Amino acid sequence: MASHIVGYPRMGPKRELKFALESFWDKKSSAEDLQKVAADLRSSIWKQMAEAGIKYIPSNTFSYYDQVLDTTAMLGAVPDRYVWNGGEIGFDIYFSMARGNATLPAMEMTKWFDTNYHFIVPELGPNTKFSYASHKAVSEYKEAKALGIDTVPVLVGPVSYLLLSKPAKGVEKGFVPLSLLDKILPVYTEVIAELKAAGAKWIQFDEPTLVKDLDSHQLQAFTHAYSVLESSLSGLNVLIETYFADVPAAAYKTITSLKAVTGFGFDLIRGEKTLDLIKSAGFPANKYLFAGVVDGRNIWAIDLASSLGTLKELETIVGKDKLVVSTSCSLQHTAVDLVNETKLDDEIKSWLAFAAQKVVEVNALAKALAGHKDEAFFAANAAAQASRKSSPRVNNAEVQKAAAALKGSDHRRVTNVSSRLEAQQKKLNLPLLPTTTIGSFPQTIELRRLRREYKANKISEEVYVKGIKEEIAQVVKLQEELDIDVLVHGEPERNDMVEYFGEQLSGFAFTVNGWVQSYGSRCVKPPIIYGDVSRPKAMTVFWSSMAQSMTSRPMKGMLTGPVTILNWSFVRNDQPRFETCYQIALAIKDEVEDLEAAGITVIQIDEAALREGLPLRKSEEAFYLDWAVHSFRITNCGVKDTTQIHTHMCYSNFNDIIHSIIDMDADVITIENSRSDEKLLSVFREGVKYGAGIGPGVYDIHSPRIPSTEEISDRIKKMLAVLETNILWVNPDCGLKTRKYAEVKPALSAMVAAAKQLRAELASAK
Repeated sequence: MASHIVGYPRMGPKRELKFALESFWDKKSSAEDLQKVAADLRSSIWKQMAEAGIKYIPSNTFSYYDQVLDTTAMLGAVPDRYVWNGGEIGFDIYFSMARGNATLPAMEMTKWFDTNYHFIVPELGPNTKFSYASHKAVSEYKEAKALGIDTVPVLVGPVSYLLLSKPAKGVEKGFVPLSLLDKILPVYTEVIAELKAAGAKWIQFDEPTLVKDLDSHQLQAFTHAYSVLESSLSGLNVLIETYFADVPAAAYKTITSLKAVTGFGFDLIRGEKTLDLIKSAGFPANKYLFAGVVDGRNIWAIDLASSLGTLKELETIVGKDKLVVSTSCSLQHTAVDLVNETKLDDEIKSWLAFAAQKVVEVNALAKALAGHKDEAFFAANAAAQASRKSSPRVNNAEVQKAAAALKGSDHRRVTNVSSRLEAQQKKLNLPLLPTTTIGSFPQTIELRRLRREYKANKISEEVYVKGIKEEIAQVVKLQEELDIDVLVHGEPERNDMVEYFGEQLSGFAFTVNGWVQSYGSRCVKPPIIYGDVSRPKAMTVFWSSMAQSMTSRPMKGMLTGPVTILNWSFVRNDQPRFETCYQIALAIKDEVEDLEAAGITVIQIDEAALREGLPLRKSEEAFYLDWAVHSFRITNCGVKDTTQIHTHMCYSNFNDIIHSIIDMDADVITIENSRSDEKLLSVFREGVKYGAGIGPGVYDIHSPRIPSTEEISDRIKKMLAVLETNILWVNPDCGLKTRKYAEVKPALSAMVAAAKQLRAELASAK
């Protein structure tokens, strides 16, 4: 029985690629140094899978930034502003598209479906010229082959690539990137020919957009694309891989009818209805089913006995020799290896499986299907499953009772937002176009060392608090010097906005090396929610109160919202997600009320990931938005009218959920805007009325580029064309922790100068 892995984490077990990338970007190492680290990681990954007995090992899933940008490079679809003159695309053009450079902004970045991973959005127009400009897929296949490992090269499928693209700036309204399908297929044909010549036997096309609600024209594009490619694919085995949700019946019928395709990969963890579809609609004869029964999105060990039962049922439908055991999606969305977790509680550790363990699970299931079941491995798995179900640390009756009592109320603040804003303005006395930042300030090497030494018990709490206090004082002083209106304390005590809160809430566990890539070199270490959640004590009041005592200006209390904590954690899978979210909301509510009691008058509850969790199918959106928005309202429903509640969202398409954002009933929302070409503003041009305070980001913090006062001023003027002057705030797109002070100081100075300039213009126009 065969086994397959859709994709594997790239950063390395100890984030080796992250450090190599950042060293290269800082000009501390060469391109050759970066390439060597990458080659060593790829070699290690391929060998690990081969030694584990995996038959279908993927290649070309390794990336220096993301797989969609890799495809843009492969197609030579470089926006004109980067002045690419042809030839093989190198690091200079590649990273300029991803990160921008001193003179040019980066391309838009957005979330990869409903994950916390991001991709660089292709910018296409009717005149975009395509050419084969990156041979990465072929070179990596050859690299693995030289090691004696025959891999399955993975390409982002042509239709999904175009459906994930956007019209370039200035392109005529109504242009549809999918219209370029026949222009990109010749490049795919060249890549296929080279892979075939290099000896490839299989090619995997990732077409994840098949799980979305597609119209007949979009579905027809799949039929057309793979019909055009059919002759070039002759002699190759072709796998179309889907993931993250059910494949709708119409899409299932479309792809299973494709003559050029040998096998189909389905996510059977998040796609339970696809399993029913295979049983009811049947499966094409003599085709392979790559059954995604091992969860690539979470860190829980699967129930091997249950999964084996599912596979045996599928075996009767597709045939023993046509069933391949697979992961539900790429393992890049989970942590790398449980072996590196030396501090995890033994009981909890027995419940988990990271990427390396999931590879073993896949192979164990394949061997069991072939009649070589590892009885001891299956018995240990069954014992761990039983332990998790019966463990007293998982359930807390008091928490469950409090969450159950939430039913019957929508938890809205009593006074409407316009009246609250009036009361808050009387107290805060802010100018027009008030300036603020999103929360974090640069995390220096010294600051990271301080936190690390405190966690390792190398310094006392007194020394740690003194160091953090000094950092907060510097951040407050800088903001006052820049003349920012509403301040933040810079979050020097936090390595990560979710991890920090999870460490102080019950029901959470933490890893040492459970890193997951978010974008580029940015990695996060998601907490593990294993049980019912509650707040044993105050989490931020000490630091916020200290910061407020250093200034007469308003100091924001900084919290992460319940939906974002949920969506950026590895969440327990033994109860509905909304139940866990309500528990977190009650814990954050306690913190909000303690901050208010301590005299904090502006409290920001970040919901950066609310849009990210939106289901991929329209029919499921309303239910999610209802409980997600309700969870946010629970956190702040009890505060006074004079306490100003902010929230923040970033790097997703918010236009389609704007009415739910309004329903959150926050007093002020700061929201990403600049990197997405001010796409957000279009919703207001189309007539949506927004009465609360709003701060669309005026510059992109994920690029090292420093904006000018004039550039920011122009952005604010565009906002004033569609938003009322008295509700507009001026702020960056996101937090500043990933930037250096040499970038932050001039950028914020330009931002404040632009706000002051426009205040003066507005005053003189009266």
